[in-house]
Amino acid sequence: MMEPLYVAGDSPLHRLPAWLKLLALMAAGAGLFMLRDPRWLALALAVSAALVWSTGVGLAAVWRQVRGLVWVLLAVALFTGWFQGAIEALAVVLRVAAMVGLALAVTLATRTSDLIAVCERALAPFERLGLVDAGKVALALALTLRFVPEIWRNFQEIREAQAARGLGANPIALIVPLIVLTLKRAQEVAEAIDARSS
Repeated sequence: MMEPLYVAGDSPLHRLPAWLKLLALMAAGAGLFMLRDPRWLALALAVSAALVWSTGVGLAAVWRQVRGLVWVLLAVALFTGWFQGAIEALAVVLRVAAMVGLALAVTLATRTSDLIAVCERALAPFERLGLVDAGKVALALALTLRFVPEIWRNFQEIREAQAARGLGANPIALIVPLIVLTLKRAQEVAEAIDARSS
């Protein structure tokens, strides 16, 4: 089973309707990409961290969700710094980290069922036109929120298990089980979507 990210609570963020949180998240994402000054981006990151903290989630749980991002941000920072300079690299890292923090806060404070309901309502006009199946698309989006962190946890577990067997430096011993588990999780998602539509 995939672990849900939602943390039950009664914070102001929890009490906001799901549609408003998603709308605010989209607006914040657009706004972050318009900001260039690292000082404002640092403030946005601080706000996102405060929102995550307000959900009541533990530090260890947050770290499990974002630790894989550290290496990605480091690679992005080095690449951007090399071609565009340190200030731009800092801005990119702060922007991405703030956006991830905001998305994590919304995910932690919003039930999956509420996210599905919002997506279904938003897609209803397209369903009436016969362009999409709103229920399937909404369920796929909601399951993806739970599916992506699961891949990272599988990677960590396989790496630790292979290191214990003395295979830590063997990429094949790491990649093959990860692909198998990922395909298995993808099959679970597909079956859940089919079951919902049947």
